Amino acid sequence: MTETNWRNRTLFHGDNLDFLRGMNSGTVHLIATDPPFNKGRDFHATPDSLASGARFQDRWSWADDVEGEWIDQIRDDWQAVWEVIDAARAAWGDDMAAFLCFMGVRPIEMRRVLRDDGSLYLHCDPTASHYLKALLDAVFGHGNFLNEIVWHYDGPQRPSRRNFGRKHDVILRYSKTGSYFSNAEGILPKRRLTGEELARYRRHDDGRYYYDTPRGDYTDASIERLDAEGRIRWTRGGRVRVLHFLETDSAGNPYRAKQLHDVWSDIPSIGHAGGRERTGYPTQKPLALYERIVEASSRPGNIVLDPFAGCATTPIAAERLSRQWVAMDIWENAYAVVKQRLDDNRQLLTDADPQIHYVTEPPIRTDDRTEAVPFLQVTERYAEPGGPRMTRAEMLEFLLQQHGPRCQGCDRTFDDSRYLELDHNTPRSDGGMNHITNRVLLCGPCNRLKSNQFTLSGLRRQNQRLGFMASG
Repeated sequence: MTETNWRNRTLFHGDNLDFLRGMNSGTVHLIATDPPFNKGRDFHATPDSLASGARFQDRWSWADDVEGEWIDQIRDDWQAVWEVIDAARAAWGDDMAAFLCFMGVRPIEMRRVLRDDGSLYLHCDPTASHYLKALLDAVFGHGNFLNEIVWHYDGPQRPSRRNFGRKHDVILRYSKTGSYFSNAEGILPKRRLTGEELARYRRHDDGRYYYDTPRGDYTDASIERLDAEGRIRWTRGGRVRVLHFLETDSAGNPYRAKQLHDVWSDIPSIGHAGGRERTGYPTQKPLALYERIVEASSRPGNIVLDPFAGCATTPIAAERLSRQWVAMDIWENAYAVVKQRLDDNRQLLTDADPQIHYVTEPPIRTDDRTEAVPFLQVTERYAEPGGPRMTRAEMLEFLLQQHGPRCQGCDRTFDDSRYLELDHNTPRSDGGMNHITNRVLLCGPCNRLKSNQFTLSGLRRQNQRLGFMASG
């Protein structure tokens, strides 16, 4: 894997897209993040709190919040992502499409910086969770979707006579590949057994509680194998039975590990957490929630990234669990809150004096700038000519000036340029450039026929075989 080009405990201050693009590929084990939800309102921190003054707008506008460069990247390299955005625009409106355009370019980079054994946990709520899942399916591949975790929490809720109370968030869990690391068995909550429950178990001579299970007839070699696995067994009538002892806590009380499903209802919201954990940040999440995520999908010493760090819950969870971390946020007081929260948790940290590296410039990549390529796309690219790059709109206008409103795939001329679409001559999947020298204008049918299978000359030959070329 590539070496990191930043230091442990780095807090990048500014737009996370710039920092993500500056990170080396394949360097992060886990991304756990809580981005905006597209709630359509503004958030403000509690006055006189640690996060006092923090505020952000969670409402989106296509005209004000979408950059043309984002559209170019998505439409050129991630057509499936663009189709999700386009569908959301039709089904919901411009504000949802603008939110997904903002979000869309960021998971593309998140996927690139993840290691092959890495995972993403993206926190959202039902406002946009279904659109975000479709977007992440397009970026990570639907086969790498692992869980939709429902975090159910208690707390005050404005009563409604017509609707059920909204009391849960959604955490979308994805892997980059099928070789992702998981410690799901290691984070099972422990439940102390009651006296009534203990009465169902047998008591061993040494005082421990157990139950036994039959294991059938075993050869001597099989019994030795059981011994090697550390199981205690006894025989009756020539048959083997295995004793399963209950685990005990530090006080000697027996407990059972609860099965952990994709509905988490045992972690209260920050409003019920109390104590020094509360910072007043408007969307703060409990440490226990992110400690569970960090434990479930990383090992001690691994690197955890949060591109939307907010009041630093993910970095604090990583620090408390002996992981390395890198965080990003645009809020001007992010550094002060991270520092204060580390001070408040000092007694729980393995490093007595953790030093935060506050950085405002993107890191310089040292990995030969391997791209976040779509699926089935080769990583090798032709070098693009130097000089300023045209936007899609500028390329479209330039080609119209050169060729007029004519499809270069079938030679048909159209009265309205809206029937023409910008595409690549050599497909991106074959290493084609985004530069104007590799751009062509095609009508809709030719663009669909060309897909990523043909160059322009190959498309024209195919049209001739099918009889689709304009006559004369």
